[in-house]
Amino acid sequence: MYVLHIALQGCLRAGTVDYGITADTGGHIRYLLDLVNACVLSGEARRIVMATRAFEGAPGPGYEAGEERVSDAVSILRLRTDDPAYLPKEELWRETPRFADALVRWIEGQDERPDMIHAHYADAGTVAATVEERLGIPFVFTAHSLGRVKRAVMGGGDDALDRRIAIEEAALGRASLVVASSRDEAEVQYADYGSYDPGRIRVIPPGSDLDGFDGALGSRRLEQEIGRFLIDPAKPVILALARPVAKKNLPALVRAFGESAELRARANLVVMAGNRAGLETLDAEMRGQVEEMLRLVDRYDLYGHVAYPKTHRPEEVAAIYAYARQRRGLFVNPALNEPFGLTLLEASAAGLPLVATDSGGPNDIIEMCRNGELVDPRDPAAIAKACLAILRDPALWDRYAAAGARAVAAYDWTRHARRYGELLRSLKAPPKAPQAPAERPTQLLVCDIDNTLVGCEDGIRSFNGWRQEQEGLAFGVATGRSFHSAMAILEQQEAPRPQVMITSVGSEIYHLGPNGTTYGADRSWEALVSRGWERERVAETLEDMPGIRPQAALEQRRHKLSYFSDGDPETAARVHARLERAGLRCSVIHSHGRYLDILPLRASKGTAVNWVRRLYGLGREAVFVAGDSGNDIEMLRAIPQAIIVGNFSDGLPELPGLGHTYVARATHARGIIEGVAHFRAKALPSGKALVSWPSPY
Repeated sequence: MYVLHIALQGCLRAGTVDYGITADTGGHIRYLLDLVNACVLSGEARRIVMATRAFEGAPGPGYEAGEERVSDAVSILRLRTDDPAYLPKEELWRETPRFADALVRWIEGQDERPDMIHAHYADAGTVAATVEERLGIPFVFTAHSLGRVKRAVMGGGDDALDRRIAIEEAALGRASLVVASSRDEAEVQYADYGSYDPGRIRVIPPGSDLDGFDGALGSRRLEQEIGRFLIDPAKPVILALARPVAKKNLPALVRAFGESAELRARANLVVMAGNRAGLETLDAEMRGQVEEMLRLVDRYDLYGHVAYPKTHRPEEVAAIYAYARQRRGLFVNPALNEPFGLTLLEASAAGLPLVATDSGGPNDIIEMCRNGELVDPRDPAAIAKACLAILRDPALWDRYAAAGARAVAAYDWTRHARRYGELLRSLKAPPKAPQAPAERPTQLLVCDIDNTLVGCEDGIRSFNGWRQEQEGLAFGVATGRSFHSAMAILEQQEAPRPQVMITSVGSEIYHLGPNGTTYGADRSWEALVSRGWERERVAETLEDMPGIRPQAALEQRRHKLSYFSDGDPETAARVHARLERAGLRCSVIHSHGRYLDILPLRASKGTAVNWVRRLYGLGREAVFVAGDSGNDIEMLRAIPQAIIVGNFSDGLPELPGLGHTYVARATHARGIIEGVAHFRAKALPSGKALVSWPSPY
């Protein structure tokens, strides 16, 4: 595949990139270069061009017009626009029409056209939309950071921010697919946009080359450079590594350190805030952030307790983390919003516990690695409290430090490139049945995901082969997970792509689109379950309910409120009774002994399956459902051909209304295959034979 990337912001070049040289030269360039390298090495792309804007003068030479050959398969294309100078992102919009014209002319002059365009940041989306309009080349979009999020975390706005948000709206509306780094980005940040369409967004966590951080060694030069600031360089280190821009919120960390006498007594603070020759060389935003940190150092008299070197070498980054690890320190990311969090992965791989913002990608990283604490970045006291919790508890430090090894396995560029390449290829050439959208199916299979479809690698492989043989069988999933969480685990486990996805415990339904890749929300179902649903009143009624506490904000949905329960079997009944007394009629679903979901009365896996069945024009006898736990009860009760896989929980077969179910001997996906075969055999007239399929045992 031939992919054209468009990235207008910052200083893009081959070789060593001067990260932090401008406010716009940061993580998105690192992501782009690593993605390109991974796609070439894995064979997912045979040719890649990165198109960016040419400029002269500051911040340095090497960014003039022309093509820069990176390798035999990769090149950087620089195109001139009207203004020859470097421009920050807020001013690029004036140059995008001329850049788009130049890019169209360049493509038309080539022997080969790109198969796909990938636009990075909003202005690149504008260019990609123009190219698609004129040449018919589809594009995918990655925002990297969003204007509405900036407005929410920084407060207020201006004409430049309004313009940026409008450009982002247009890019979201036009892109064939949106690639997001985290669930927070896909489900919370994009949701504020009018063009938000969750079925066209895929969460693919970026990979990271973390091998150099695992077991990294310190540096004598670095120790001397940091040590000259400190009275006691042997103390544990609270480390931050980020560009000094407002959204990174570095002054809040200095304030948290300065306002906690215990934290100052236990640790030193080390802030690596980019590279600078002097304050006068920085742009206004970065200069303001560094000056604010220096004022705070002076206000709290932190001299001898805070190190803030002016420069560090790119090859020393791993040694910076090692410096903190050797002193049993920790890494802090206090950003107001962090779209992904590459430095968190690096610190994790180096063996450092984390304290990170609860806004953005860190939610996913800490959920995956379980190696740190999430905090409100606007609350310096909360930052200090989380740091102290780790520094006071050596066993907790050890557990978090060891857990960081999961980052190396989970955030792998090879896996990212494979999933990315599969999506681009499927957009270019939609897959054939059985992963194509369902057209007049004769049967429907809907199964739960966790511990039913997935949970056994051999079972998934068996299911994939079996699925390929099932002509006329539409395949769907029904899960308590959100759409993006469900899609992520299905793709990670290499499960078949469903024709229909019933998510958030039946409160949302998504149908596979004609391209066989993206999904569309079922708006009719959404309208139906919205009737009589008073989400705010439900939350207020349960605010002080004993025995339950809310799950994280990321687990809450428009038509679902999720809680942890105390495990008491009567808790769900008490919750239901309180809601009834308040005049609120809802579905209350308790599963796995600790999860409790509140849904609109009409929403459940069972009602959602029946809705899909009727859309497909199928009778109940043509539908199979499979599950393993309490949140599958409504679905299992609703359909006669119900399968309980062998690894069930919650005492499922003995529950009322489930006497008709088939309890498989096989577990997970093999139990699904066994159950379908059982019900098909029952439905055959006497003497008929089934098409053979290998035993699931």
